[in-house]
Amino acid sequence: MSQRDIFLKELRGETIGSISSQSSSDETFQNEVLRPILKLQNDLFIASFKNYITKYKSDFYSQSIEKKLAAIENSIQKDIKYRNALKGMVIGLFTIEEYSIYIKNSSSLNKRMMTMLIERLRSQIQLFETSSSE
Repeated sequence: MSQRDIFLKELRGETIGSISSQSSSDETFQNEVLRPILKLQNDLFIASFKNYITKYKSDFYSQSIEKKLAAIENSIQKDIKYRNALKGMVIGLFTIEEYSIYIKNSSSLNKRMMTMLIERLRSQIQLFETSSSE
């Protein structure tokens, strides 16, 4: 294992969620790799979405909570450039071995990754309540 791989695994920390012999390979990858990376990158995702709001969703702050929640989901699902930037923030923290697993089933893993990221941002909606810059 390369120094980079060791560093990345130490940086990300422990598996989040349970893994059993009944866990699918996607579920195992999700809990061992995706969840720890999403947690580690959370502050970056928040900053990224705040920037996205500023650039593309100027009316975001005046919307109801329901519309804000929908806007988070729509931004990630429909804006391919933004979605790809978010994927890059996650994939950049894969080890080489994890990347080789990812490319074999990227479609399914991307769906899991984006679903978890949408839920993560939606659960922190209070951070997007005002337009104050930090």
